[in-house]
Amino acid sequence: MTLKHTARRRTAASAVGERTAPSAPAPVAPPVVPGAVARLLVLADAELAEAADASDPADRFLHAHLAALRSAAAVVELRGQPGPRSGVRTVWEMLAKVEPSLAAWSVYFASGARLRASVDAGHGEAVSAERAAELVACAEDFRDEAAMIVDPAAGFSRPLRWAATAAS
Repeated sequence: MTLKHTARRRTAASAVGERTAPSAPAPVAPPVVPGAVARLLVLADAELAEAADASDPADRFLHAHLAALRSAAAVVELRGQPGPRSGVRTVWEMLAKVEPSLAAWSVYFASGARLRASVDAGHGEAVSAERAAELVACAEDFRDEAAMIVDPAAGFSRPLRWAATAAS
């Protein structure tokens, strides 16, 4: 053993014997949510409130679908749109590309686009109360997942009364 190794060993042994106060972890700044993203989530919340207040199943369906669109747009805005060569055309296709963890939601909400177009065309009778309630519940869950991606530290920020109102 050389003198250099012995000196290193003594330094390490004396450091182990001394107790030093642990340093406090550096404060972590909360993520900054871009204004456009925050506004889209506010619009989604407003649509969910409208869905909860609506008595007509077609109106509930329409507002819930719009809330889901706004939530998806918030995530796409945050992550950035796929490149122009991707051939993507709908927010649901873009969402699946920029945030694969939400791809199942994309498929679900895209499947309701045709029914929403029918409601927009004045054929609200095509929406049952059960289908509207299902979409409201799914739009609320999706909005919460989107918000957790946007700002994981924020938690669930929507008042729970909307979920209770939508279920009745």
